[in-house]
Amino acid sequence: MYKAPVEEIAFTLKHVAGMAEALQNGRLGDLSDDLVDAILSEAGRFATDEVAPLGEIGDKQGARMVDGKVVVPDGWAELYRQWSEGGWNSLTAAEDFGGQALPHMLNVAALEMWNSGSMAFALGPTLTMGAVDAVTTHGSDALKQKFLHKMVSGEWMATMNLTEPHAGSDLGVMKSRAERRDDGSYRIFGQKIFITWGDHEVTDNIIHLVLARLPDAPAGTRGISLFLVPKYLVGDDGAIGARNDLHCHSLEHKLGIHGSPTCTMIYGDGKFGDEAGAIGYLIGEENKGLNCMFTMMNNARLAVGMQGVAICEAATQKAVHYAKDRTQGKAPGWTGSGMSPIIEHPDIARTLVTMKALTQGSRAICYTCAHATDMAHHADSTEAAHWAERAALLTPIAKSFATDAGVEVASLGIQVHGGMGFIEETGAARYLRDARIAPIYEGTNGIQAIDLVTRKLPLSNGAHVRGFIAELKAIAAEVRASNREGFGSTAERLETSLADLEQTTEWLLARLGEGNATAALSGATPYQRLFGLVLTGCYLAKGGLADEDHGRDTRIALCRFTAENLIAETAALKDRVINGEASLTAARAVLG
Repeated sequence: MYKAPVEEIAFTLKHVAGMAEALQNGRLGDLSDDLVDAILSEAGRFATDEVAPLGEIGDKQGARMVDGKVVVPDGWAELYRQWSEGGWNSLTAAEDFGGQALPHMLNVAALEMWNSGSMAFALGPTLTMGAVDAVTTHGSDALKQKFLHKMVSGEWMATMNLTEPHAGSDLGVMKSRAERRDDGSYRIFGQKIFITWGDHEVTDNIIHLVLARLPDAPAGTRGISLFLVPKYLVGDDGAIGARNDLHCHSLEHKLGIHGSPTCTMIYGDGKFGDEAGAIGYLIGEENKGLNCMFTMMNNARLAVGMQGVAICEAATQKAVHYAKDRTQGKAPGWTGSGMSPIIEHPDIARTLVTMKALTQGSRAICYTCAHATDMAHHADSTEAAHWAERAALLTPIAKSFATDAGVEVASLGIQVHGGMGFIEETGAARYLRDARIAPIYEGTNGIQAIDLVTRKLPLSNGAHVRGFIAELKAIAAEVRASNREGFGSTAERLETSLADLEQTTEWLLARLGEGNATAALSGATPYQRLFGLVLTGCYLAKGGLADEDHGRDTRIALCRFTAENLIAETAALKDRVINGEASLTAARAVLG
């Protein structure tokens, strides 16, 4: 059974991501170290005792339609009620609307724990938090007053409606349409697919954020507007009124996240109301909807990265527990009676430590991204610009590296279980089934790589990424200067991998400067992984340097393993980035 690693989460937040320094410098207001620990402890208790036990039930039962209504797994409605009453939905929301205005770092740490307990359950609240951010940032005062209080409290959940059958990553070709009405509202018509938690009876109302196109809108993405479309209309007094003209047509039958209702939504077919068309309200300006939605999507991308971290942690815990109990053969040096636990076999130990390294590296990357987001909101104007660029640079890496790691670690967890891992009753397979969606949604990891290379590397004409690499070099230098024997050849390995990162970064910037997008994009995905591996090595080293428990040096040991076993891959990745285009171009012929 999953147990929230509260101590490890707190250490990573404070000593790797940067929360301790922010607290010391007063960057986080009145937040104290003791309050951080109390929040993390209670989140860990709730995730361990309340969420995790219902994860398996959610996977087996799944969401289902009964008499035209979406029904969630047994116990989930009550679990959500307890969760929202605990104030977890409002951690980072503005105090004006009932929020607690706490740092994003705390929220992503809590998100990790909810998702380790049940990724399918945590998906719903995650989207609500993103919708709160979008409405807070771009909504009119009237919309905020009418909807935000109950969205922030969690009394109402929210969704994000982008995808259509013919419009996945390319939203410019969407067909959903909006028509103006004289009272300032709009009527929404169209079909949306893959809508997470699109319908249910868990909350009294559901607030849908829907992208649609006005009749006179420009073509492509410049002609998309964003609308708030409630399941039930809301009066000026806040009371719920008539059913809006929208409904769930069907649920998808998915590989994983079974408990999360993934809906095909129909807007404006005349099923409800006196007039066809779902009543919606404009968020932001007409034809600027994609800009508004990206507020929600950028936060969601980091949240999806946390799903990868969460799966890594849960799968690793399960695999370690199994490897300690399962006995097979006799490992070298085993002196006990009978067969040895499989954790004593070198290959199993190597697999488990690899899982641990990818878990902690992914956690550190995501938490550091959240720290940058917080600093962008709490620093002065000059520093805020720096931190905003740091958050922008880290977001695609956090989303992609952590979710790829989630798939890899979950697969390794099945391998540790052997044949029993392939059997559903052990629960190891669920993590892989759930994890597989994370590299796909909220922008595939390939799209994250395109964003990283073409938009984030050129920030400040490349000065920001160069400055960041310099900061990482300083960590390697500190490892070398520490002379701590436990680090082994960590400093040398980090320096080599950092040189790989620096060379590929300069090569990509040069290709972009020449206008050679094909060369740059041919190596975007391996570059993204290269960056993630270097960050993993550096952040584990930072944790090892910060760990005062020199008696165990377990963090240093994990850092050394990572440096000497995992990050050497950067050399091959560099070669793929710099020299891969020609072979890719030639090999396209095999695709027909």
